[in-house]
Amino acid sequence: MDFEKYTTIISSELGLTKASVFNTVTLLESGATIPFIARYRKEMTGSMDEVMIAKVRDRLIQLKDLDSRREAILKSMREQEKLTPELEEAVMKAATMAELEDIYLPFKPKRKTRASIAREKGLEPLARIIISQKYNDPEIQAERFIDEEKGVKSAEDAISGAEDIIAEWVNEHAYSRKRIRQLFEKEALIISKIVKGKEEEGVNYQIYYDYRELLSKAPSHRVLAMLRAENEGFLRVSVEVPNDKAEEILDRIFIKSENASAELVREAIKDSCKRLLLPSMETEARGWAKEKSDSEAIRVFTENLRQLLLAPPLGQKNVLALDPGFRSGCKLVCLGPQGDLLHNETIYPHPPQNEVKESIHKIKSLVNAYKIEAIAIGNGTAGRETERLIRAIPFDKEILALVVNESGASVYSASAIARKEFPDYDVTVRGAVSIGRRLMDPLAELVKIDPKAIGVGQYQHDVDQPALQKSLEDTVVSCVNMVGVEVNTASEELLTYVSGVGQGLAKNIITYRNEKGPFKSRDQFRKVTRFGEKAFEQAAGFLRIRDAANPLDSSAVHPESYHVVDRMAKSLDCSVRDLMQDAGCRSKIKLDEFVDEKTGLPTLMDIQQELAKPGRDPRQKFEMFEFSKEVHTMNDLRTGMKLPGIVTNITNFGAFVDIGVHQDGLVHVSQLADRFVKDPNEVVKLNQKVMVEVVDIDIPRKRIQLSMKSQNKSKP
Repeated sequence: MDFEKYTTIISSELGLTKASVFNTVTLLESGATIPFIARYRKEMTGSMDEVMIAKVRDRLIQLKDLDSRREAILKSMREQEKLTPELEEAVMKAATMAELEDIYLPFKPKRKTRASIAREKGLEPLARIIISQKYNDPEIQAERFIDEEKGVKSAEDAISGAEDIIAEWVNEHAYSRKRIRQLFEKEALIISKIVKGKEEEGVNYQIYYDYRELLSKAPSHRVLAMLRAENEGFLRVSVEVPNDKAEEILDRIFIKSENASAELVREAIKDSCKRLLLPSMETEARGWAKEKSDSEAIRVFTENLRQLLLAPPLGQKNVLALDPGFRSGCKLVCLGPQGDLLHNETIYPHPPQNEVKESIHKIKSLVNAYKIEAIAIGNGTAGRETERLIRAIPFDKEILALVVNESGASVYSASAIARKEFPDYDVTVRGAVSIGRRLMDPLAELVKIDPKAIGVGQYQHDVDQPALQKSLEDTVVSCVNMVGVEVNTASEELLTYVSGVGQGLAKNIITYRNEKGPFKSRDQFRKVTRFGEKAFEQAAGFLRIRDAANPLDSSAVHPESYHVVDRMAKSLDCSVRDLMQDAGCRSKIKLDEFVDEKTGLPTLMDIQQELAKPGRDPRQKFEMFEFSKEVHTMNDLRTGMKLPGIVTNITNFGAFVDIGVHQDGLVHVSQLADRFVKDPNEVVKLNQKVMVEVVDIDIPRKRIQLSMKSQNKSKP
């Protein structure tokens, strides 16, 4: 791999130093993970963050793919004996995949075309005569190519075939394609029309029945909505540029005279535009528009996922969790501080059974028996009714009662992971456990669910699935490693996302833990099967051991830097534990004295911060929240009402807010703040507590319009 070439390109494009890019590329190619590089190799990367390292990685992949395609094209052209020094130079200089494919297009093996048929009839020399535009008598020139055996019966037949060849030349001309591509980039319109007879069935897409917009300005959610409607058979979608402008551009490239031959070339240009070049460019434009829209939708989804994964945890508490329901009852579980299932049963406080007294008695007795500190209530069917019941119970002590977003809990409960965790319980019990654990530690529980099932994105099922999966995995890995993982309590699924671990090693860690008991030191990781030095380097700093003999084992300080901390403590004539507990000691440390070849100031500053708050959870503190007691269903809503809510989803066009009526309301981007807002993430974050005003209620369509104007006082 040409590290030097890739480094030069990437450093120039991203505005980074060559040294930092070269080191980052080297680390990535050696198998280092993004969280590890960002946290423990700052000296090598110039303190790049995870976002920038991911950009380097993604651009590196693109450049490698480009070079791979370049080699394949050169090989094909050599085999065809068509490779000239000029062509080879052009191929080697091509900077994009589109440019590379344009050069290769004339040499690409094709199925039978009108131009290839004309060539078989011996008409290519005539095409060259006509496109040269030297002759004002193309018909006379064409008579020389009449050959009835080959199917050329007249001069008109010969000219027609020659025009087919010229049309193909126009389409395959690299500069022509570049200019028409530029026209599409600047002036292409995306146009949608309703499919006749689908007016009623496609009513959800009514605004797109006769719609047009400049493609370069169309926001991702509109493009994806139109393409989805097209896939569902409701709309016809096209991407178009003015034909006359395209033909004018091509005329300037190919028309050299004003004679009869030039007129034939003009006819070939028109044919090429209609039949070959514009359809080809439309496909390409749709492709890059979809790619751009996918990228934006994936960005929104991953940002939402990050916020959800990093939601404040309640922590290790005894929790009673309820998965509410009417006819089938409320599934109830009691969980210990580590999320272990202690008890489960079903109560029936709602219609049709209405066993209210029995249910209250049961809940009170369980709260006392299991020393419950908090109650988690799923926000699905019968959620508000169950919340009202819980809040009316006079407990003997103060109990936190919280509504939990249960989106994805049913997916988890039916999964292989849930069956493995709870083989003797049905899906309803598993779902209630997931709700309770999600309150205690959202990150640890949500990693067990396919991120696409959590429901915090827009059009996540329409975008490029491999790209989405890669981005989501990056996000989960980033969040898990940012928080750190307590190795003695972590699930196999959570361990899988730790830098350098993966599925196989996660299983081995669990097996070792079950057989040998809790880990007592990080050095013990090396005794786990297949936990080699490379895995240790990547993972050790992110795996924590609470109450370990060496206090650094519970921190984010990497074992490779323990000797530095030992030197710090020795220089102050104190222990490492003293250094971590005494701010006065730490204030005496002069970092410059501990810089060496491997450890620079960025790492030393990280160590100093970590010594002050070892193993600190970077997530915000847990906050209580309660819906308005005035509203429980949409029928209770009135315009002008001001209500508390929780942001459940963020899209490019606004934010969805749960106000406790079983139907999220939309705060359109224009209603998020008094100022102009381009990106809703500037104003709100997922799970943020907000105050909203009801603007409009459409009960038949189950739509609620909300506003946060002049009310957006809470900070993300």
